[in-house]
Amino acid sequence: VSTQSTGLQTIAELCGIPGATVIGPSAVASVKVGKNAELVNNFKVGGENRSWYTRVTDETNDTYLCEKYPHDSFGLLGNLYLSQGLPGPVIKVSARIRTGHRNFITTMNEGLAADFGENTVAVGGVFMLKEGKTKCHVMPGFSCTPIRSDDDVNRWLRFYEMSAPLVHTSVFVSRDPGLDLRLEHSHCFSEHGDGGHYHFDTTPDTVWYEGYFSLAERIVRIDAPEVTHQIGRD
Repeated sequence: VSTQSTGLQTIAELCGIPGATVIGPSAVASVKVGKNAELVNNFKVGGENRSWYTRVTDETNDTYLCEKYPHDSFGLLGNLYLSQGLPGPVIKVSARIRTGHRNFITTMNEGLAADFGENTVAVGGVFMLKEGKTKCHVMPGFSCTPIRSDDDVNRWLRFYEMSAPLVHTSVFVSRDPGLDLRLEHSHCFSEHGDGGHYHFDTTPDTVWYEGYFSLAERIVRIDAPEVTHQIGRD
C-alpha cells in the first residue's frame, strides 16, 4: 500500500478554484482503501461526493468490485478537470458504429491535433457507453517486481470485457506543451458492477457513445516527477 495521497481540496486551491467541482480519472488513495484501484472522481469541494472506484477483489480468480468511493483524496496520479460546477456551454458528441481502429477519445484527440497543430487544446468531460462492450483494465495490488516496459505493465494489469451502460470521466490533451503530460485518460463506473480504465470498445458494429465535454482555460501541472518515462501511458 502506498502512503502517498493528495486531497482534492488541495488540488482545487492550487488551481485557483477553491470550491471546485472535480471530475476525472485517477488512482485511489490506497492508504484509505487498503489496496490499489481505479477511481472515477466526481467531487464537489465542500459539497457532495459522487465518486466511484473499482478494485480487484480476488487476484487468483480475477474478480472485481465497483462501488462508491467515500474519500476526498486520491493517490499516485490523476488527470483531473476542475470547474466551478455551474451551467455553461458544452460540446455534445454522439457516435455509433466504429469504422476505424482508434477508440472514442483517441479519435477526437487526433482530430484536435490535426486541426490545431502546435496549439494545445485540453478537454474534460463525461461520456456514456450506451450500447456495446469495452475492454478495460483494473489495477491489482502493487507489483512486487520492477515494471520496466509496457509488456511488464500489461502482464501486471487485469483486463476485462465490460458491458454498457458505463459512465466515464475523461481528460485529454491534443499535444504536450512540454509538461510531460499523459495525452488521454478515461475511467468508468456502473451500478451493475463494471468499472475500470477504458481502452476501447470490442463491439464496433453496435457500439454507441454519447458524451458532453468542455474546453479547459489552462493546464496546471502539479508535482511533476523529476525522472520520467513513457511506460504505461495507454
